[in-house]
Order: sequence, then structure tokens, then C-alpha cells
Amino acid sequence: MEKVWLKSYPPGVPEEIDLEAYSSVNDVFEKAIARFGDNPCFSNLGTSLSYDEMDRYTDQLAGYLQNLEGINKGDRIAVMMPNVLQNPISIFAILRAGFTVVNTNPLYTARELEHQLSDSGAKAIIVMENFCDTLSEVISRTSIQHVITTQLGDQLKFPKSLIVNLVVKYVKKMVPPFALPQALSFKQALKQGATQTRETVDCNHDDLAFLQYTGGTTGVAKGAMLTHGNMVANMQQASSWIESAVEDGKEVIITALPLYHIFSLTANCLTFMKVGALNYLITNPRDMPGFVKELQGLKFTAMTGVNTLFNGLMNTPGFEQIDFSSLKLTLGGGMAVQKPVAERWNKLTGGPILEAYGLTETSPAVCINPLTLTEYNGSIGLPVPSTEVSVQDDQGNLLPQGKSGELCVRGPQVMKGYWHRPEETAEVISADGWLKTGDVAEMDELGFFRIVDRLKDMILVSGFNVYPNEIEAVIAAHEAVLEVGVIGEPDDDCGEVVKAVIVKKDPALDEAAIIEHCSEFLTGYKVPKIIEFRDELPKTNVGKILRRELR
Repeated sequence: MEKVWLKSYPPGVPEEIDLEAYSSVNDVFEKAIARFGDNPCFSNLGTSLSYDEMDRYTDQLAGYLQNLEGINKGDRIAVMMPNVLQNPISIFAILRAGFTVVNTNPLYTARELEHQLSDSGAKAIIVMENFCDTLSEVISRTSIQHVITTQLGDQLKFPKSLIVNLVVKYVKKMVPPFALPQALSFKQALKQGATQTRETVDCNHDDLAFLQYTGGTTGVAKGAMLTHGNMVANMQQASSWIESAVEDGKEVIITALPLYHIFSLTANCLTFMKVGALNYLITNPRDMPGFVKELQGLKFTAMTGVNTLFNGLMNTPGFEQIDFSSLKLTLGGGMAVQKPVAERWNKLTGGPILEAYGLTETSPAVCINPLTLTEYNGSIGLPVPSTEVSVQDDQGNLLPQGKSGELCVRGPQVMKGYWHRPEETAEVISADGWLKTGDVAEMDELGFFRIVDRLKDMILVSGFNVYPNEIEAVIAAHEAVLEVGVIGEPDDDCGEVVKAVIVKKDPALDEAAIIEHCSEFLTGYKVPKIIEFRDELPKTNVGKILRRELR
């Protein structure tokens, strides 16, 4: 394998991983059960399930799924729910049954849901009742034959399970009316599955584990085909990186990002499960006061999140009262971690946010900062083992250190391709295996990579390239700014000008103060010419600011 970056791995991290250590995600799961049977595996709303209980529940549900009419090995089954205990049970049951998981955002509109179910050809869906009205609107136009519905409290201990379900449905009225006459409840599926024998299915590295939908670099949402081999590779890569910091069977990781997102799925659910950790599931991280209240009662050792999540937590009363004495790893990804957020987090918690970089198409980890990092360095870190990362120009030529170009990745975690989209697959994966990420990056003299911006988000001002990330980082450093998104606006004279959309922390903040602040740190053409104040910014399900919607 040609090395196209400087080797500067942290001590103890190997250059290559053992891809043959596990035959599939199922193999990882079952070996974890054998090692950590009595240990708590997942916890949510006051109820914990051990590895042995996960074994039993997933075995029952897998047995039920295998006996459904018209579903065969490799067929797709959708999972549509937030972070509740039924979510990981469903994921591992589908995989153990020999099927493919189609992770589905429960906040999808009817149009988005219909596209994903139709495109994936999913034959069954496990869905929370709160979102069944959307499903009932589109199900007749999809290939869905079987529906399993669950309620928020179904896996909680009695009587809390009953109380939660009654409050959600009848007091808070969070379950809109729906009509799905063919549906069976999650509890009934488990009960029936307990009387059925689950056939052991041999899955190998080439079998499809997840269809993970993403907008990719362009166009309509596409299903990234992530094989068991892709997922095992990324688990091994991430595990080797954090091995020096984790103790088998003793870690507690806060899982606030939804498990239907690839970052949380691999980093939290899979990688930490492999070492016998407890995944503490946060069902509604947007309820920041509730989130902070849950954290106040926990001794947790690790946490993942995005910049907006960390920023939101630190601006919530009570955060400073949390006990961070056990916290040894905070991993940031999904979007750029801004310097003011990282520095404040370090000050409040006593440890840095280690920024990482990945894509749905890479399962997702590509680069991670060393665990020895003590403060913000503005980089996405170093390539994980068995991974080549390069910076290339438009013709695919490798660029030297310090030069900006498209970040490209080659390694065992790179997806098989986009589901039923060979032409779009060929556009992003070259004949020699390089995945084009669509991100502009550069490499420094130590081999650390820095993301400059998305290719499509770059603003062209009078022929000069302007990257929103840089402008956002400067504006976010202003003490009166809560959040900011930067985009380009068409301009007759300059082609484009910079526009900043800002959420205030201090109501007294005005346009003049922002321009004065930016003028101190940015050259003239980078200073925003248009400034708009809003109450909130549009975000993805994990809190990443949507620049395309700002436009």
C-alpha cells in the first residue's frame, strides 16, 4: 500500500488492523455477550439491559423476523425510532436474522420516508407509534409488508413502562391517529419469537449490514451500502485508537446523538459495545435542561457529540454542577468543532474535545486526533490504521503539504457503493479506490489534516476563495454570539458576498459590532457584507447547521 501521508501515529496505535479478528458485526456482538454477560449494555430512562438480556431479546426478535412470510436473507428491514432500548434490540436482531438494517430518521416527512422505503425496497419496518401517522400516509406506495410498532416505554420496568406510555399517548398527546391494520406490537413480536427457533445465519465481510442514507456530495438521498466488513474494519480502527484509554467492562458512554446516525451507531453502539461498555441512551437531547439533569446523576467516562450539542449543554443552567471526574474521552464530529466551544469545554470539564472526521460512506471514521491532545488544535487529526488519506486536485493528482484540495480516502471502511446507483458510485469512488469526500482539506508537516470547507459551500468573492468555516469560527468567538452560519449571496459586482446568519446570546448585539469584530481578524473581502439575526438556525437531526437551508 503506497503511503501518501507522514506517519505520526500516537504511541501504541498500530499501522494496520486485524480485519480477520471478526467475521461480522454479529460475531463482535456475540463475543461481547460471552465476555460481559452480566454487565449492563444499554440504559435508558431508568432501565438497564445486560449483555445477556440483549442476547435474549435480540434472539427472540430475530426468530420472529425469520419466520415472517416473504423475507429472505439480505432483505432490508427499516428501523424508525429515537434512542430507546428497542432501537439496539431491533438493530442486532435484524443483523442476527441475516437481514440488512435500514436506519430511518423518525423526523422524516412523508415524502422523505416514502423515498427511503421505496428506494431501499424494505419489506418490513419497526417503528415507534409516535411516527406511525407518517408511515400510514405512504405505506401503500412502498414495498413494506410487515409492520412492528412500539411505544416509548415498552422496554422500561413496570409500572414505569405503563405510566410512560399512558402519559405519552393520552396526556401529552404525542401519538397522532394512524391506521396500520397489519401492525403487530413489539411486545407481541418478542413473545411470538420466544416460541420460535432462530436459525443461525453465517454472515461474512461481503454481506450487507446497513443501508445508511445520506445526501452524499450531491443530489437526492442515497443508500450507502455498508458491509459487515466495512463496519468490522471501522470498529477495529476506532478500537485500536482508544485502546490505551478504555478498560474492558468499565466504560460508560453518553449516547445523545441518534443511533440512526452513522457517527453514534459506530462510535457508541458498536465500538464501545465491543469493549463491554454501557451505552447510556439519551432519548431527547434537544431538551437541554432534561439532558443536563440526567448527566448530573451519572458517573460517565466518555461522550460523543457535535459542536452545537456541546455549545447547547454549556449554555444550559446546571451544566457546571455535573461531576466530570470520570470523563476521559470527549469525541467531536459531524461538523467542525469551533475553537471557543472547544476551549470552554476544556475549561469546564477538565479535558479536550478530540475532533474526528468521517462520512457515512466511510462507516464513518477516517481521521481522529490523538488521545494525548490536551488542547484545541483545529485539525481533524491523523488517519486511522489501514487508511490512506490524500489531498488531490481536480485531475486526481496528489498535492503536497500545505496545499488545499479535495480530501480523498482509501481503506477497508469505504462503502461498497450507493444502493442501485452505479453511476453516482463511479463519480465518488475512482477506479483505483479513492473515495472523493467533497471536502477541501490540507495536510501539515506533521501529517495532521485540516478541513478548510465543503467544496460546494465555498464562496467566490471577486475571484478569491472564501471558506465559511473560517468566517464562522471568527464570529463564534464573539462573546455575544450563540450560533452562526455563513453562506454566499449573489452579487452583481463581486459575484458573491459573504452573509452571516446569527443567533444572539446577548440581545444587545448589533450588526456594527459583528463587522468591527470581523474586521479585526479577517481581510476585507472575507468580512460579511450581509448580517441577519434569527431566533434559531436550521439543523440536521444531529445538530449540524444546514447551510443549504440558510440559502
